[in-house]
Amino acid sequence: MFLVVLTYTEPLAVVDRHLPAHRAFLERGYEAGVFLLSGRREPREGGVILANSPSEEALRALLATDPFQVHGVAAYTLVRFTPTMAAAPLQSLLES
Repeated sequence: MFLVVLTYTEPLAVVDRHLPAHRAFLERGYEAGVFLLSGRREPREGGVILANSPSEEALRALLATDPFQVHGVAAYTLVRFTPTMAAAPLQSLLES
């Protein structure tokens, strides 16, 4: 399991130009079963993605296709972790 933290490296006006393509990228990640949750950070300085990927390499390869990365508007930090506890609605994540 990975927590992906995005930090914008360009002004929001530039980020917003790539937002529709970034959202399409996120949809593909959900359809592939890799992305579990995502959303913008508050204040709006980036975003967060909870991802379930077999490897860091596979996740980095997927993230390399994100329009935010392709166009250099966000930097990515990956935090790998093993979930050991979860609220009842999220128990299935412990089995992945």
